[in-house]
Amino acid sequence: MGLFTPEEAATELEALLPTLDEIVALRADAAELAASLQKGGRSTALGGLPELKAAQARLDELLTRVQETGAELKGLAPLLVDFPADLDGVPVLLCWLEGDRSLRWYHRSDLGFAGRRPLKVLS
Repeated sequence: MGLFTPEEAATELEALLPTLDEIVALRADAAELAASLQKGGRSTALGGLPELKAAQARLDELLTRVQETGAELKGLAPLLVDFPADLDGVPVLLCWLEGDRSLRWYHRSDLGFAGRRPLKVLS
């Protein structure tokens, strides 16, 4: 996939928010189920091994959906999604971090997360 403009990335993120919210919820369920099963194989209110396998399969499906947009998954815990872009001739990644409800950050492609700056174009 190509590069996003900041506006295209913001629109794509808005469409992805329900998917991203589901990923966060499923990630927590899967972690709880896995921990419970490791401690003696007991089921929880969330279920047992079948529910864990179902949650993992759904997570894979949702993560694939995100990647199919051209966005890059950079982390699962916390969930971190980057949208490749170009700002004033500089390759950047428009950066969304779990908990954000809009696209407000970017960083140069060569700097990574530590180089995050506020995205003034959409503010």
